[in-house]
Amino acid sequence: MPDFTHLHVHTQYSLLDGAAQISSLVKQAKKSGMPALAITDHGNMFGVPKFVAEAKKEGILPIIGCEFYLAEDRHDRTDKTRYHQLILAKNKIGYKNLAKLSSIGFIEGMYYKPRIDKEIIRKHSEGLVATTCCLASEVNRTIIKKGEAEGERVFLEWYSIFGDDYYIELQRHGIPEQDTCNAILLKWAKKYNVKVVATNDVHYVEQKDSEAQDILLCLQTGRDFDDPTRMRFENDQFYLKSKEEMEKIFADVPESIDNTNELISKIEMPDLKRDILLPVFSLPHGFKSEDDYLRHITIEGARKRYGELNSEVVERLNFELKVVSDMGFAGYFLIVQDFIQAARVMGVSVGPGRGSAAGSAVAYCTGITNIDPIRYNLLFERFLNPERVSMP
Repeated sequence: MPDFTHLHVHTQYSLLDGAAQISSLVKQAKKSGMPALAITDHGNMFGVPKFVAEAKKEGILPIIGCEFYLAEDRHDRTDKTRYHQLILAKNKIGYKNLAKLSSIGFIEGMYYKPRIDKEIIRKHSEGLVATTCCLASEVNRTIIKKGEAEGERVFLEWYSIFGDDYYIELQRHGIPEQDTCNAILLKWAKKYNVKVVATNDVHYVEQKDSEAQDILLCLQTGRDFDDPTRMRFENDQFYLKSKEEMEKIFADVPESIDNTNELISKIEMPDLKRDILLPVFSLPHGFKSEDDYLRHITIEGARKRYGELNSEVVERLNFELKVVSDMGFAGYFLIVQDFIQAARVMGVSVGPGRGSAAGSAVAYCTGITNIDPIRYNLLFERFLNPERVSMP
C-alpha cells in the first residue's frame, strides 16, 4: 500500500482563512503515518520556520510551499482579478526563489493581496514544482469560464515554464465544478504525459473544526455568521484526511496517490539556518579598522561619561574592547550605536538598556545604554564572553 502526502495545506498563517495550528497538523500527519507534509499558505511564508522545526521534531519531511495570488500584471492597481497558484520548493535554490517570489508579491504586487505574475515566475522558476492548483487557479477558472480549448492553452503555458516539475492536481470535495475540471485535466494528463497528484485543500485539522474555520471567514469578510449571502466553504471536507480516506476518494485514479511519493522524492530536507549577514559599517576617514574606530568612540564617550579616566575605567574598557575584538563584534557594536544615536537625533524614544547589555561599559560609553555598569557593579561577562556562541 503506497504512502500518501498532503501537498496543499493551509495553517493559521493563512490569516482568517486557515484554522489549523502547525503543531496539530504535523502531529496528525505523523499519527497518520505520512512521510512528509507541505505548507502552502495563501500569499505568504510566515509559518515556514515554525513548520520546518515542528516537522523535523516529528521526523517527517517538511515541504515548503506557498499558494500565491496570481495577477496578469503584478504592477496593475486597477484589475482586481487574481488566481491561486500552488508552488513548492525542491531544494535550497527553490527555497530562495520561493522566498524571492513572496517578497516581490508584497513589495511590487500588493493590491488587496500580495500578488505575483507569470513574468516574475519565469525568472525565478529554478528549483520549484508547480501544480494546476485548485478551482481558483488560472487553469481551472479558464476551463469553467472560457472552455476546454482556452483552458488547454493556459495549461500548456504553465507546462512550458515547469516541464516535468508541473503536475496536474486533482481535488474532490463534492463540488460539481471540480468534477468538470478533473475530467478535462485527466484527458490532458494522458495527452501530454503529465503526472497527476491527489490533494485535499486542507484548512483545518479535523472535520469537526469546520465551524471554527467558518467563523474565521466571517471575521475576514466582515459578515454575520447567519448571513445567507456571505462567502463560505461548500462543506466540511477541507480537513487533513487520512491516507485511507484519500485512497477511497481517488480509488479510480490510484496513481494520483502514488505520485505524491514521486513528487516528494524530488524534495530535499530544507536547512533554513544561515550565517548572520551584517551591514558593512562605513569607517570615517583616517581609521583603518572597525576595532580602531570602536576604541576611538569608546574613549571619547568615556571622557564625556566619566570625565577624567581612572585606572578602573581604563582597565574595564580595555578588557571589554579586547573581548569584542577577539569575537569579531566591533562592527556589530558600531552598527547598533549608529542607529541608537540616529534614533535620539530624530526624537525616537530609546530606553536606557535592558538585560545583560547593561553590563557593558563599551555600550554605556558609546551611547547604546544609559546605565553605568561600573557604578552598579554589573558583570560584562553576563553579556559577552568567549564561551558565548550566539550574537549578543
